[in-house]
Amino acid sequence: MDAKTAANERLQGIRDHLVEISHRIHAHPELGFEEERASAWLGEALADAGFAVERGAGGLPTAFVARAGSGPLHVAICAEYDSLPGIGHACGHNIIAATALGAAIAAAAVADEVGLTVSVIGTPAEEVGNASGKILLLERGVFDGVHAAMMVHPAPFDLVASKIIAASMFEVEYTGKESHASAFPELGVNAADALTIAQTSLGLLRQHIKATDRIHGIVTRGGDAPNVVPAHTAARYIIRSETLEQLAELRPRVHRCFEAGALATGATLRIVGGDKPYAEMRHDGVMAGLYRRNAEALGRAFPDLGEWETRPTGSTDMGNVSLAVPSIHPMIGIESLPAVNHQPEFAAHCITAAADKALMDGALAMAWTAIDLATDETERRRLVARA
Repeated sequence: MDAKTAANERLQGIRDHLVEISHRIHAHPELGFEEERASAWLGEALADAGFAVERGAGGLPTAFVARAGSGPLHVAICAEYDSLPGIGHACGHNIIAATALGAAIAAAAVADEVGLTVSVIGTPAEEVGNASGKILLLERGVFDGVHAAMMVHPAPFDLVASKIIAASMFEVEYTGKESHASAFPELGVNAADALTIAQTSLGLLRQHIKATDRIHGIVTRGGDAPNVVPAHTAARYIIRSETLEQLAELRPRVHRCFEAGALATGATLRIVGGDKPYAEMRHDGVMAGLYRRNAEALGRAFPDLGEWETRPTGSTDMGNVSLAVPSIHPMIGIESLPAVNHQPEFAAHCITAAADKALMDGALAMAWTAIDLATDETERRRLVARA
């Protein structure tokens, strides 16, 4: 029996367990850095499969590293398992987690035979937008010694290398002074006005930024009572650019819009976060080609998506990993249209039969890609030499 056939047999043997874990994580959504149950369930499943599991990796309570095999090529499969506020697993991280689990167990079945070391790195808090799990784990050395990294992400359709751009999330706080809004308005300093001026400035700025830049946010506090001049307002914003370099150019321009609100009203401005941004994704071309070939062998189709091939999509801290380690982040379709990521309807699609099939296909395509990398002498040498 060849290695790919053996990996497939191992994967098919745990299909029901993988689907059950995916659905269980979906039914119990947990926000970033709070994924206690999901992290525990994944760690237990990997330990039962013979992996050595280190919990609390990098000092993060809900992170983990699980390792099997002792071959010269070290491939890490990243698992995400945090949810979105209010709409649960509307980005399908339950599928990402179960797919990583399946891929690793399948690859581990032949790891020593083909020359692999396989790790699952449990990376919390991908959705937080700043100082996230992968960024902190990179800083703390958890990815040291990894030669290649991969994961698959659910989407409405299959896409090998989507255009993932850099992003920075930060919070804005204005402090003014309360006063009676009718009797003594002149004695107040209106923090809500400061935020309104900032939002107006941002709207005008959008005319003069790159077409690939993005600025979007929400007001998280707008005041407490209509008859009190608001002394405290807050907002959370994300800015995006094609690269970290371009993001660094956009950031001060956006900050000046918020400074304008403070200057015009006399309120005090405080900006928190944005110090550990997400990087653009740099897809490794050879790895991406191998993944596509393996996915197509399983019957996956990669349609011509026109502008979607080059249109900026989302952002992820997997981009930071890709700047440090050769990586891929393909999208795997779950037949959700017209529902798309970050919609409640998409969350409902993440436990359908199509989603379960995507889970199995993505796991096997990644396992086979890891096997290809280990057994291709040229690729193995290239990846090991870069470490």
